[in-house]
Amino acid sequence: NYHKINKIFDIGASTGMYGLEMRKLKFEGEIFSFEPLESSYKKLVINSKKDKMWNTYNFAIGDSNKDSIINISGNYDSSSILPMLPRHVKGAPDSKYIGEQKIKICTLDSIFDSFYKKNDNVYVKVDTQGFENEVLMGAKNSLKLIKGMQIEMSLKPLYKGGLLYLEIIKKMNENHFELIGMENGFSDHKTGELLQVDGIFYKA
Repeated sequence: NYHKINKIFDIGASTGMYGLEMRKLKFEGEIFSFEPLESSYKKLVINSKKDKMWNTYNFAIGDSNKDSIINISGNYDSSSILPMLPRHVKGAPDSKYIGEQKIKICTLDSIFDSFYKKNDNVYVKVDTQGFENEVLMGAKNSLKLIKGMQIEMSLKPLYKGGLLYLEIIKKMNENHFELIGMENGFSDHKTGELLQVDGIFYKA
């Protein structure tokens, strides 16, 4: 409300839990959800179909426009384009990969203009299981027009090639975003060790 956000880009939407939560919080603007995994996307469509202000798209957001492969995790929520590291499986044994699926990837820059209108206040949520850096790399022009971002950040290496939280914070600072808050995310089921957080950023 404070930043007058009227559009949310939900990148890595899974089954639509984030969009549903935004509606519970009384967000009345447009939501654009992107989810490449077929099984999750089918549930996303069901969860969003009665909402005229919620649009869904069955592809991933990344650093280039191309076809790729996503690894399907046992719990689906941990599915990623990147290889999973042992620390992740140790923290959540049900997250280990059980299959693969062909997907399409688009950059945010290649689609942003078709959603954005002058004077929009855009908020982008990125939950892509280690692929956050690739999302940012494909959004160099879009970042100039985005007001706020919520990004999943790993405290320990969980996916091969994924950036850790300090690297993401530095990258966001370089794009003139300031970290204003964090929310707890994924923890080790046995030890309680926090492994991921969501960083909340707004233009400085």
